Amino acid sequence: MKLSCNSVGKKFGARRIFRDVNFEIKSGQSLAITGPNGSGKTTLVRILCGLIRPNSGKIEYHNDQGIIPEEVIHHHIGLVGPYLELYEELSAYENMKFFARLKRVKDFDPLIHSLLKRLRLDGREDDPVKNYSSGMKQRLKYVFALLGRPEILFLDEPTSNLDSEGIDTVYRIMEEQKKDKILIIATNDTADLKLGDQQIAIS
Repeated sequence: MKLSCNSVGKKFGARRIFRDVNFEIKSGQSLAITGPNGSGKTTLVRILCGLIRPNSGKIEYHNDQGIIPEEVIHHHIGLVGPYLELYEELSAYENMKFFARLKRVKDFDPLIHSLLKRLRLDGREDDPVKNYSSGMKQRLKYVFALLGRPEILFLDEPTSNLDSEGIDTVYRIMEEQKKDKILIIATNDTADLKLGDQQIAIS
């Protein structure tokens, strides 16, 4: 898998957020996106995930078969971010079952339970998400992100709202991802930045 970002720029109205962002990253590598608050880190992550479009430049995903069509990119990526919404009235398990079907995950039931256990949510899987703490919701987002066994994992503020045990779990997930897949994180946290083989700074 390879992701290339060529001269990408974004503006909202007359306000330019960033321009000429360039990088290339392949399986077995990791990238940290850093910059001051409001510089556009989250905007860039959302563009890379196909959630919003850039005003200029081009993003391409490649695998062994060639360029991956934009409309199926979501089958290859996982995302954790503060803007990711869960269904508050549904239980954690119901949320994950719904998303697993959307992602066309085969034999998802044991995978869901395994991930819930890893993120320390086993025993609470039948509770409505509205009763979860902010830290529990963050951990549930990791279950969601990992459901499709993503080739590229995007983490925006990866350790937000997590306790020390949760942070340790997330760091293990990040280390595993960067071994033979692609990890992209958006952060200003010094410890998080150490996990990036390369960095780009947005100002």
